[in-house]
Amino acid sequence: MVSADTFEMFGDGIGAAATVLRANAGAVPLSTPVPTCPGWTVLDLLAHQGMVHRWAAATIRGEDAGDGSDAEAEGRACADILDWFDAGATALLQALADAPVDLDVPFFLRNAPAPRLAWARRQCHETTIHAVDAMAARLGRPPLGGQTWVTAPLAADGVDELILGFLPRRRSRLRSPSPLTIAVRATDTDAAWTIDVSDEPPRARRGAPSHHPDATFAGTATDLYLGLWNRADGPSVEGDAAALTLWHTTMRVSW
Repeated sequence: MVSADTFEMFGDGIGAAATVLRANAGAVPLSTPVPTCPGWTVLDLLAHQGMVHRWAAATIRGEDAGDGSDAEAEGRACADILDWFDAGATALLQALADAPVDLDVPFFLRNAPAPRLAWARRQCHETTIHAVDAMAARLGRPPLGGQTWVTAPLAADGVDELILGFLPRRRSRLRSPSPLTIAVRATDTDAAWTIDVSDEPPRARRGAPSHHPDATFAGTATDLYLGLWNRADGPSVEGDAAALTLWHTTMRVSW
């Protein structure tokens, strides 16, 4: 799903999401709760995302990025955290623009493209999902898919990264004592995935299952993106509805 010509899409995606995040975060007090990140305020959201941008930019430049705690503390202490956030997003985009195509730095997800593209992709979806969180803070509820700016191609790619990159990691918690096959289908693109869940780390692949699945998660690419990243209640389920409850309660991606 990811190819070299998507690098520009990811760069544009980072810029668009950073703009949305800043605009929505700036429209409410920093103490405003973030409904899609229980326990967080807008201040927490800005400090976290600004830290991640700086951490990723340092990694891309081949520097020691540390654990990000110093950068996050800097953001919380600065006089204008929105300007601090802007500076971090700009530094990230510059680091990606300066990086050679054959960039040789570490990357932490399996089934990933080459590092330059992988880091652009990860930061695009990191920023996009947290921009949705900023929208939720302003609205006081999670936004609907149609209320966001997220395009179907970008959303489908974000679902792909989640299912093929994050889901199979040993630290992921999606498990079932009884084998369970979940099909995921975007209704507005040709994107589809199959997930086999058991008491071991899930196995995932692109394409429809070869047999009838226990459950199918279906919806537009954007609705799948928001739902599977736990920013919405959906998507719709055909078959075993408990599969979606299992997903929402166990499939968590944290820093």
